[in-house]
Amino acid sequence: MNLITQLLPWKRNLFVSIGVLVLLIVFSFYGLYTNKFYFFKFDNYIFPFLTIVHFAFLYVLWFKIKEGEIADPQMRNLEYALYVIFLVYVFQVFDTFYVLTTYSQYENHVIPGTFLPLGMLILVLQILLLGLTLLAFKYRKEFVGGYNFDDMNQHIDSWE
Repeated sequence: MNLITQLLPWKRNLFVSIGVLVLLIVFSFYGLYTNKFYFFKFDNYIFPFLTIVHFAFLYVLWFKIKEGEIADPQMRNLEYALYVIFLVYVFQVFDTFYVLTTYSQYENHVIPGTFLPLGMLILVLQILLLGLTLLAFKYRKEFVGGYNFDDMNQHIDSWE
């Protein structure tokens, strides 16, 4: 784990996460079996919509680390929402893996030559996104701190 944190410090992790998210948003409109982009299918807009929460969490994480602030309830809510979205990411990895392993079932059909290379690229990007998201959670815990709101109001002097 120490090697990973040396290769991807928190700032580089944020930039790589943004790049991977943008690539996966583009590939969410791509059809592996047909080698075409589909912009009029409603299902293709689910992933870009869910990534809004991920982008917001990355921005809040960057801001909190840069300003040296502690965690707040809004950040906690974003992270908890990202936990649910993380499960969607896991589902997408299994779904892409299933599509790639069913390649041999469609031997009699015309499948583009880009099926396996782009499918493998999408799968690698999705697995990379899972790792980067977990690393972002680790950096939040390490640099921003835990979510301890039990005694938050006891340290506020309302007369100042």
